[in-house]
Amino acid sequence: MRDTTANRLAPSDFRTLMQGLKYCVLLHDARTYDILWANRAACELLGWTIDELRPLKAPDMSKNALQYSRELGHRWLGHAVEHGMSATEWCYRSKSGEEILTEAIAIRVALPTRAVVLVQFRDIAEEKAVRRDLFRTESRLRAFLSGLAEGIVVLDDANRVVFASESAARLLGGGIHGADFTGYCCGGPVPDREGRYRFAAPGGEPRWYAATCQYIEIESDLQGRMLLFYDITDRVRTEEEHRRDTQRLNHLARNNAMGDMAMAIAHEVSQPLAAAYNFVEGARGRLGSGDQAVAWGLDNAARQIERARRILASLRGYVGRLEQSEQLTDLNAIVRDCAYFIELRAQEHAVAVEFDLTAEPLPVRCENVLIGQVVMNLAFNAVDEMAGRPQEERTVRVTTRRGTEGTAVLAVRDRGNGPPREDSLFDGVFTSKENGSGIGLALSHRIITRHGGRIDVEANQPRGAVFRFALPLAPAGP
Repeated sequence: MRDTTANRLAPSDFRTLMQGLKYCVLLHDARTYDILWANRAACELLGWTIDELRPLKAPDMSKNALQYSRELGHRWLGHAVEHGMSATEWCYRSKSGEEILTEAIAIRVALPTRAVVLVQFRDIAEEKAVRRDLFRTESRLRAFLSGLAEGIVVLDDANRVVFASESAARLLGGGIHGADFTGYCCGGPVPDREGRYRFAAPGGEPRWYAATCQYIEIESDLQGRMLLFYDITDRVRTEEEHRRDTQRLNHLARNNAMGDMAMAIAHEVSQPLAAAYNFVEGARGRLGSGDQAVAWGLDNAARQIERARRILASLRGYVGRLEQSEQLTDLNAIVRDCAYFIELRAQEHAVAVEFDLTAEPLPVRCENVLIGQVVMNLAFNAVDEMAGRPQEERTVRVTTRRGTEGTAVLAVRDRGNGPPREDSLFDGVFTSKENGSGIGLALSHRIITRHGGRIDVEANQPRGAVFRFALPLAPAGP
């Protein structure tokens, strides 16, 4: 049989082990509660030696407060003697008078010679202070969160709400915690990036919210996508009202454009109609002169009336497009639609108009009528500029090109007096016409810039001016 005597610890070894503990230990008599012994950690914490501790009683080494009276101390130790163990918070007072809050556990131990109470205790003052700070911080954080206008929710991988702040409950209803957030998203997906979204409690009225999204992981307690959102319904409504106001202003601008064009067309139509009338009257006067003369008059009348019909058809087509919204179109097509009206103005002043358009389409996204109004305004200004020049110089050139940085460029060149030096050219103040209002270039500038483009003017070579605007090319694809 194996001898294990060498593996046994001597009684002195146990005393050495007790002295090495960082936990404080006091040994009380189970009958009188007198202190019998203390380990080194207890002596260092309390500042007493073992010989100084032995005669001390509860009032000598406990805080002077009712909850640390001698009677309560005996009751605590007595409970351990009777039931085997008892735990409490006890505030010891050291030799220097320092009060030390501890967590203490009393255990009844039956030794061969007598029964004792083994008290183990440790300083928890710092721990209690940390707990108080944490509680204070938590209380403040809870107060801050409850007062936030922004709602906060955390969603798991299945879009279920695993956390909801009080503000989120106020915004979306108290039943949001644990709910499927998909049911709160109106007409759109669950947010996974920053943006604007519509949320509402089931059966509630949708409202607009600005939301941000990020992934959080707080140890194993809380993880998922955190949404922070706040109500922007009033802002969105204001933007909608502003958009409607802009649309109304655009509508008025279109009506003004239609009125100006109708006046111009009415002026032009009056001439062929008057000529047709004269031809018809002449034909009537020559009825007796022979069939050839009558036929000649009636043919010319028919031609002029047909010309008037084409003018009216173009006017109807132009007006019919006034209510169209922004769409994908070819800048060359807009110029071709405007060419007829430009040539009418040019013929009135005996000005030649040259159109040099790209063979390839120049796709742009715009409101056709407004951009067409800009094209005609620039061309009309050039024609009017050339009206007073010598006949051999009366030429206006309209070109389109694919510009740099992905733009479609239209330029109108004349051989007039060159670009004006006024800084107010595009602000509605400048005009060189005797009866001009000065708002044509200002409206053109506003229309082009609203479409994300730019408009400018420079000198033509060898003389004259070049008015040019550029619009962003629309991306290729369907």
